[in-house]
Amino acid sequence: MNNNYNKTIAACFVGYIVQAIVNNFAPLLFLFFQRNYRIPLSQITLLVTFNFGVQLFVDLLSVGFIDKIGYRASMITAHIMSAAGLFLLTVLPEITPVPFTGILIAVMIYAIGGGLLEVLVSPVVEACPSDNKEKAMSMLHSFYCWGHAGVVLISTLFFYIAGIDNWKMLAVIWALIPMGNALVFVKVPIAPLMEDGEPGLQITELFKRKVFWILLVMMVCAGASEQAVSQWASTFAENGLGISKTAGDLAGPMAFAVLMGTSRLFYGKYGDRIHLERFMIYSSGLCILAYLGISLFPVPQLSLLSCAVCGLSVGIMWPGTFSKASAALPKGGTAMFALLALGGDIGCSAGPTFAGMVSGALEDDLKMGILAAILFPALLLMGMILCQKMQRAPD
Repeated sequence: MNNNYNKTIAACFVGYIVQAIVNNFAPLLFLFFQRNYRIPLSQITLLVTFNFGVQLFVDLLSVGFIDKIGYRASMITAHIMSAAGLFLLTVLPEITPVPFTGILIAVMIYAIGGGLLEVLVSPVVEACPSDNKEKAMSMLHSFYCWGHAGVVLISTLFFYIAGIDNWKMLAVIWALIPMGNALVFVKVPIAPLMEDGEPGLQITELFKRKVFWILLVMMVCAGASEQAVSQWASTFAENGLGISKTAGDLAGPMAFAVLMGTSRLFYGKYGDRIHLERFMIYSSGLCILAYLGISLFPVPQLSLLSCAVCGLSVGIMWPGTFSKASAALPKGGTAMFALLALGGDIGCSAGPTFAGMVSGALEDDLKMGILAAILFPALLLMGMILCQKMQRAPD
């Protein structure tokens, strides 16, 4: 591969680290926000919903403007918005009449950046010259996990050493990463997504393909299966299991992220020897078992272990669905990637929101909320089986 495109792929890897910061830094502060700003759990749940809701709205709108303004300008904008939102998170709650309003505005701004990154990063890597697209895609998505793990580890150490009251300093430090990567995208080469300038499939053309609808449902379930546990892991460990915040963050969300990244790294290295669909079916089954373990094990340590196993099981779901879509619809273009990202973000919003709503209805019992969310990996498993049958049949 051309060395210049290696730099592009490296910048895309950092782009997914930025998205991990956007999605996973604020959840570590949920209980602090609840106590310090007197925000009830129902509104804390809304932060997750709003973040991914804005991202899916951006996913939908991006179909109409990314091809017009170009991938470079869109990528730079995504990073700047991510940095601005993280910085404003430290300022707006203190100057708005209602702190929750200030938090929502900051979340909206960095969610715009996160939504653009979700649409942009995968097709930019897909367009780069590569010998094995599926392996490259899985490796790319593993960096979201390493970013997630890094956010949890570094933030937890920072809170332990400097105190959680100094979280604003850390938010500014995290904001420097997207600012730096925005400068990188000013210079790196970006290959065209479609060869010879061919237009990709239009939305109406995609909607006529049965396999696209199955893949879209799978993306919804992939996002929901991942985030229903990931977004609540810290709160679940601290409140539901009665352990300290430091231990909860390390044993909950960080272990989840590390094992999710390990799964993606494993496929990124050995994907040419592994049957993707079979790997995804086994992973879905393991995810169902992990959800049962989180919810039903009476021993806190076993529940935390199940959280980690859940991370291992969901690792292949998102990049695997992208890879299946690229293979099944090679001319899908920007519209396909944007709509799949839209589906994924719908799932990322629906999963933790559904778990939070069920928990709230059952006196904040997060174990029962996560048990109810087992619906999503079960639907993903059904989608994989149905997708196999539809691919064998004429479209």
